[in-house]
Amino acid sequence: MKPVDEYFINQKEPYQSIMLYVRSVILNTLPEVEERYSYKIPFYNIAKKPIIYLNILKGKKYVDVAFIQGILLEKEFPILKNDNNRKQVRSIQLKTLEDLDQENFVKLLHTASDLLSKNEKAWFI
Repeated sequence: MKPVDEYFINQKEPYQSIMLYVRSVILNTLPEVEERYSYKIPFYNIAKKPIIYLNILKGKKYVDVAFIQGILLEKEFPILKNDNNRKQVRSIQLKTLEDLDQENFVKLLHTASDLLSKNEKAWFI
């Protein structure tokens, strides 16, 4: 079993269901994305550059769907929040599956992918 699969299996509900659903949306929306297990969490890369990662922050009760270049997306997608005062990363916090607006999330994924393809680096700050 791959480490990323093991990560998902070891999550408690409702986090496991939320993460598996978000994972399926990411993989179905962006077929070019590569799923990797880095820093003990799942990352999604395009052309070896990270675009998104999934995490459960210690002490928080939600799944953190974090966009690496989120600072460039937050005006167009106000659902992205700056949690933990991160310089570049912005994220969607999901407490339940119902918190995810799939149509808007798919648009966000496409926009993030386009943005990443135009930039040389994923981390620029």
